[in-house]
Amino acid sequence: MPELPEVEVVRRGLERWVTGRTVGDVEVLHPRAVRRHFAGGVDFAARLAGARFGTAMRRGKYLWVPLNDASSSLLGHLGMSGQLLVQPQDTPDEKHLRIRIRFDDSLGTELRFVDQRTFGGLSLHECAADSMDGLPDAIAHIARDPLDPAFDDAAFHTALRLRRTTIKRALLDQSLISGVGNIYADEALWRTKLHYDRPTATLTRPTSAELLGHVRDVMTAALDQGGTSFDSLYVNVNGESGYFDRSLDAYGREGEPCHRCGTPMRRRPWMNRSSYFCPRCQRPPRTAS
Repeated sequence: MPELPEVEVVRRGLERWVTGRTVGDVEVLHPRAVRRHFAGGVDFAARLAGARFGTAMRRGKYLWVPLNDASSSLLGHLGMSGQLLVQPQDTPDEKHLRIRIRFDDSLGTELRFVDQRTFGGLSLHECAADSMDGLPDAIAHIARDPLDPAFDDAAFHTALRLRRTTIKRALLDQSLISGVGNIYADEALWRTKLHYDRPTATLTRPTSAELLGHVRDVMTAALDQGGTSFDSLYVNVNGESGYFDRSLDAYGREGEPCHRCGTPMRRRPWMNRSSYFCPRCQRPPRTAS
């Protein structure tokens, strides 16, 4: 699933290519792509037609584009394989094209939502009443991400100490810290020399501060390289893959030597995913939670 760096790359592409453009017409080609728009595809297309796009924004792994007076927004989530592509109008349709948005101008490009696994989607929402950022009401519960200047490091540490959970579960809890997924959690934990099963209540303030620093560093590095692409499912709005996978220290490196101590990296099943770690640098807690 695309994480913060990949979604931010897409957001920047939308900011460049669709800001200020007015929607001409909309085609919904698969109902699951608008399943979070409860009024259905016909209503989605009718309400979006004629809307003017503002500047694309992001909260964690969610994207939204304010419409008209910014009282409502087009909200997008890429799911496992979603792509938002800005394509010339005469480009052949992608095999898994789900939504087409044409614009009322002569620039010759359109916005396409492509999604092989149909876990992602687009929907229209009103803005949360108490939001200073124009946040859509559907994601008002999502926490700020670690690259957000308003992220509260002290509150994050306090929340970690109070929760009866483990550190990787906490990093993936989007109500606590958003944008972090399996890949960048493993990378940050490797850099901090923390085992994924370490109880959060045992973390000192310096340790949580170090961990946050590494989360920010790895995400910034990934963002500079266009994100992480293991296959063609994640691409930017121009269809280009990121290449941070070449710089990974932990994720996907089972059996390869640790870049720090040379010990073969290990993989363990974890919450229907996998966790990658160094058994020497990231020793498990004496009593796993």
